Amino acid sequence: MNLHGKNIILTGAAGGIGQPLAFALSKRGARLALVDRDKARVYGLCNKINQLGGVAFPIVTDFKASEASPNPTQRVVDEAVHLLGSVDILINSAGILDFTLFQEQDAMRIAEMMHINAVVPLQLTRALLPKLLAQNGGQIVNIGSIFGSIGFPHYAAYSASKFAVHGFSQALRRELLDTNITVTYIAPRAIKTPMNDEVASKMLAATQTAMDEPQVVVEEIIKAIEADKQEHYIGQPESFFAWLNGFLPSVVSMGLKKPTRIARQFITPKN
Repeated sequence: MNLHGKNIILTGAAGGIGQPLAFALSKRGARLALVDRDKARVYGLCNKINQLGGVAFPIVTDFKASEASPNPTQRVVDEAVHLLGSVDILINSAGILDFTLFQEQDAMRIAEMMHINAVVPLQLTRALLPKLLAQNGGQIVNIGSIFGSIGFPHYAAYSASKFAVHGFSQALRRELLDTNITVTYIAPRAIKTPMNDEVASKMLAATQTAMDEPQVVVEEIIKAIEADKQEHYIGQPESFFAWLNGFLPSVVSMGLKKPTRIARQFITPKN
């Protein structure tokens, strides 16, 4: 996939990896519809890109409030097509996570996490797919996580949401076998962004969990898109353990016992 001249929808554009990813895509000549709930940040991001000679349009949408709005995912796709003329690539990057004991995670937060991380990418893809089929070409890029292959303690709901996106990506890729539409699933390990709050960051350091700089992850995402990869895992040994978990999950569980006990020390029970 040559990104020059391609029209791209990017969700979570003002977030941790969203901003550097938007700049990297623009640098390669892509035209962007940048989707985020933070109006000031997404407008500011578009202004910076446009000042540098790129083409970026803001689309302000709060997917958290989507149940109160009429079909927001369809509106995002329609607005992006109106602004760009067509859409070649959808990058589902928006997401939220919690580092918590599952039994203490708020029920509404669990529903919100599943909605933002899993349902919204499915619905955006469903809204765009007829247009990609009509032009017989395009790419769906789902930003998943290593936690979409390894159920990680204290991230139960987040892991569930990313497992869902991983499974969806595989199923849709097989469904579109006889088309020119690519489905790419990308699984980063931990990233140094505000998604990991201070407590989570201290826990990751204590458990000696590697964390990548956003720019490193962005370059890997770009390479995976350009190569039309089906799946791309970022970082070792995490990528190996993701593979191993599919064959010998009990071995991975044993390896996670010590970091799980260390991580639990950073969680203050509510009761």
